[in-house]
Amino acid sequence: MHKNKDQLYEDIKDLITKNKFEKEIKNRKKEYDDLIDENTLALLIVDELGRNKQNVSKIADLEPGSECIVIGKIIGISEPRNFKRKNGSSGRVVNLEITDGTGTCGLALWDKDVDLVKNKTVQEGTSLKVVNGYIKDGFNGLEINVGKWGLLEVEPEDAPDFDDKKIDNTKKIKGELVEMEPTRAFFKDSGEFGFVTNIKIKDDEGIKQLVIWDEKVKEIQRFKQGDSLIIENFDMRQKNGNKEIHVNGKGTIKKL
Repeated sequence: MHKNKDQLYEDIKDLITKNKFEKEIKNRKKEYDDLIDENTLALLIVDELGRNKQNVSKIADLEPGSECIVIGKIIGISEPRNFKRKNGSSGRVVNLEITDGTGTCGLALWDKDVDLVKNKTVQEGTSLKVVNGYIKDGFNGLEINVGKWGLLEVEPEDAPDFDDKKIDNTKKIKGELVEMEPTRAFFKDSGEFGFVTNIKIKDDEGIKQLVIWDEKVKEIQRFKQGDSLIIENFDMRQKNGNKEIHVNGKGTIKKL
């Protein structure tokens, strides 16, 4: 259960008066056009003062349907996109890829936050802290969304020194395609269609199940049961305590 602003103030009452705390919340609420609730803004203030006692999650431990605090470094940025929502309003989104040394995942920035990319406030190599991010199965697998109740900190003071060498980008699976499930379609938040399927590969270690996303779904359709494949640059995800292998836009699927 998340703390409310009064409970959060107890963590910083030796650093700031209650009146100043409340005034800062009101100023920030106005700055965000009343789109961020007071408890979330209070959490951001506590975090900036170095008293945030909520744990920072590892990307390898993230699961869809939960909220998180994550610190990661940007290793990829897609082109920002404009779209129409179902209610007819216009929206913008940009998809990032971040890593924290334990794994990688997507990070979706919406509407005003897209300007952070356009004005180069954030770019490849920038460290970000996501407070109250919402985790979902997104465009290319596991994705953190910075939505209505989420906030970003650029180059946070508590960001670790990320070591790129800890990220294994040479992962490979070599084996026989033994099963391919029918493709499933779904609506993305942008209103576009997405596609996903599951396949099973048999290698020297046994049977591995892989989750294949979007354009990689089209690629896998070229192969048939019994083909020997090599799959590279996949992501490891955590779901219900089990590790999953996800192949998205950066992955490669080739026939041996």
